Amino acid sequence: MTETVPTRAVVSDESPSTDARRIGPAHRTSHPLASGPVVSPPATVDGFVEAFLAELNYGQGTLLSQSTLNDQYLALARTIRRYLMADWLETGARRRQAQQKTIGYLSAEYLLGRQLGNNLLATNLQDIAEVAMTQCGIDIAALRAQEVEPGLGNGGLGRLAACFVDSLATMDVPCIGYGIRYEYGIFRQTFEGDRQVEVPDSWLSLGSPWEFPHPERQVLVSFGGQTSTTTGEDGVVTSTWTPGWQVIGMPYHYMVPGYRNGVVNTLRLWSARATQAFDLAIFNSGDYAEAVRAQTFAENISKVLYPEDSTPQGKELRLQQQYFFVACSLHDFIENTIPADFDLSRLPERIIFQLNDTHPVIAIPEMMRILVDKKGFEWDEAWAITRKCFAYTCHTLLPEALEVWSVELLGKLLPRHLEIIYRINDEFLEEVREAFPGDEMRARRMSMIAEHPVRSVRMAYLATVAGAKVNGVAELHSQLLRDKVLPDFSQLWPEKFTNVTNGITPRRFVRLANRRLSELVTDTIGDGWVTDLDRLRELEPLADDASFREEFRAVKQANKERLYALLKVRDGLELPREAMLDVMVKRLHEYKRQTLKLLHIVSLYDDVLSGRVAAEDVTPRTFVFGAKAAPGYHLAKEIIFLVNAVADTVNSDPKVAGRLSVAFPANYNVTLAEKLIPAADLSEQISLAGKEASGTGNMKFALNGALTIGTDDGANVEIRRLVGDDHFFLFGMDEPEVEQLRARGYSPAAVYEENARLRSTIDLLASGHFTGGDRQAVGPVIDNLLQQDSFMVFADFQAYLDAQERVDAAYADPDAWSRSAILNVARSGYFSSDRSMRDYLSRIWA
Repeated sequence: MTETVPTRAVVSDESPSTDARRIGPAHRTSHPLASGPVVSPPATVDGFVEAFLAELNYGQGTLLSQSTLNDQYLALARTIRRYLMADWLETGARRRQAQQKTIGYLSAEYLLGRQLGNNLLATNLQDIAEVAMTQCGIDIAALRAQEVEPGLGNGGLGRLAACFVDSLATMDVPCIGYGIRYEYGIFRQTFEGDRQVEVPDSWLSLGSPWEFPHPERQVLVSFGGQTSTTTGEDGVVTSTWTPGWQVIGMPYHYMVPGYRNGVVNTLRLWSARATQAFDLAIFNSGDYAEAVRAQTFAENISKVLYPEDSTPQGKELRLQQQYFFVACSLHDFIENTIPADFDLSRLPERIIFQLNDTHPVIAIPEMMRILVDKKGFEWDEAWAITRKCFAYTCHTLLPEALEVWSVELLGKLLPRHLEIIYRINDEFLEEVREAFPGDEMRARRMSMIAEHPVRSVRMAYLATVAGAKVNGVAELHSQLLRDKVLPDFSQLWPEKFTNVTNGITPRRFVRLANRRLSELVTDTIGDGWVTDLDRLRELEPLADDASFREEFRAVKQANKERLYALLKVRDGLELPREAMLDVMVKRLHEYKRQTLKLLHIVSLYDDVLSGRVAAEDVTPRTFVFGAKAAPGYHLAKEIIFLVNAVADTVNSDPKVAGRLSVAFPANYNVTLAEKLIPAADLSEQISLAGKEASGTGNMKFALNGALTIGTDDGANVEIRRLVGDDHFFLFGMDEPEVEQLRARGYSPAAVYEENARLRSTIDLLASGHFTGGDRQAVGPVIDNLLQQDSFMVFADFQAYLDAQERVDAAYADPDAWSRSAILNVARSGYFSSDRSMRDYLSRIWA
């Protein structure tokens, strides 16, 4: 029997009014193309309570009085899911009927964040759900906290993919996101002895209510083996691939709702399974491990995001992952999504696959294999189709991030694909030689096959040749991509290269993450800004309104208090209340220069310690870091250790109590970002100029009212231009100056000798002051800076300190600081991912 509770809402001053019982979208009760009704619960408190209890009783098999917190969370999630179902099914049916061109977004990462709050926001059910849970005696905040976010991304790349699919749904653009359902995803970071320790992220251990498994749509994926050729009577040579082994790809579907528009697109993530998971005969013989060996081997493919690839086995597993998910995705679209009788010569009219960085580029020879080997197309026609079906986004300027696979490994895992790549390259080089006769060095430079240090395939070159368009992700990045990374290609095909500056979804990173600011903005200019972020410009005159500045400061302080309360519970961190919140959160990489931030902190501490500056003259600051280092990136892990060691010392020294404090909460993720970013005063975007492709954290901070200190790098260039020089703290060399210094010969040791403050800072670090007298513990970081300093931390050190003094002066005037922060919000509407998607639609996908 279904358990019931009283349905009358209890209203207090802090609760939504009883009118909230009727808030929400009008959900359809039947599907126009279905054979039967698709019923959503009524969008009322009573209907929500009834649906929730039904899920609890019949979905979880428990009574409310006996349910656990996880039972309640799963039931709530499935209840919200039911409100999306009719729209999801109708969206799919409408897409199939209209046969519109679809975006196939191929990404190795999707950093989705928690889904509960996002889906409540999309369906406009927040108030109804809150009242309904109150009626059931449940604190909805506890259910929100119960959700574990899927760790399916490492940083900006995965979060960008999540923002883009959100925008495409909000804009009612047909899109299928394709990726991998990693069982463990990115690792969970902990600290032991101040050092990073990686722990498996078991995000699926308590159930994932947002996914729909579809074993009936599984795909068989082949690896290894060999190829053979035969010549027909007509003289046509055909190639046959006889695989060595196969795995099954099983899709899990996730709903991607648009913002209150009745549109729900699909994210399809693939999980690897063995073709024969269990051998009963071997099991009965007593060899239990061998009986499940095939299952274990196959499932390794989707086990962990980015397996450590410093070993041959790790490299092989990474390539297996990449081919696995693109092979599943192309098969899914061609065999399961478009009609069976569709003329594949018209495939570019129905799909463009966007390659989100180089990880999915193996999809290009896979498409050729499908068209030539499976569908019987002539090579030239198949190549013409393929070149219209892909576009390539490059997210990096770092050579090591432009993937290169050895010919030996490709030939071992994907022999037919290597043959296809060779032929593509041969024909491409003929085109190069025709365009630039006699320039054989150019042909060698542009070859997809590198000969040194080992014979390898340059995947970025393959993507550039095959892609209909190639884009960078910020104006400076796109320029450097054309001029320095792929200059020969941009000279051959200048029309192929374009720019689309990244963006972020305002739904999650302003409306959901910063509810107080959202309410202030909505009360001031209306709610249209949520889907038209340029409307934030209407706030600009209010920067000169004293009462609005005061309200804005109150929002920032409330967000700080929320963060402090969270960090106390989450990490046991007690942060001072009256201090500037100076934040640097991003992946730990040398080029992002967390070490420069660290040297600033140590220099301030050294000033007080040495007596050069009185503690009371130091602007109170709390420095917050958030970063994970790749497991095999040893220097990055040493930097994390050093930051934590400095934090231990600074935080326990009474000489700087109340003035300087350092926090490094472990396991920075989207959930923490949603609390930290709205609280920040200062955003650290201090990469070496010419190294950051774009950044999206810089956009999130600006849109939430933090001022930026940064170099002219990535999207910082556009942020500074939009918000104005007076509201951005610029420092350091620009990209041409970096290159000039490198050409002249950069000597970090010479900078150390010439700059007394730098020398004092480094000497204090090297003395072992922060490591209990152990000088060896800091050796890897200090030695690297003094001897190599590949990203010129020392060269920009003094300019950075000078800019930080300007920060102190500005922060001393709260009214002027608030004015600048409001103008950052008002002038950053350009950085909506909705605008990014419009740019893709007009410049790339048209």
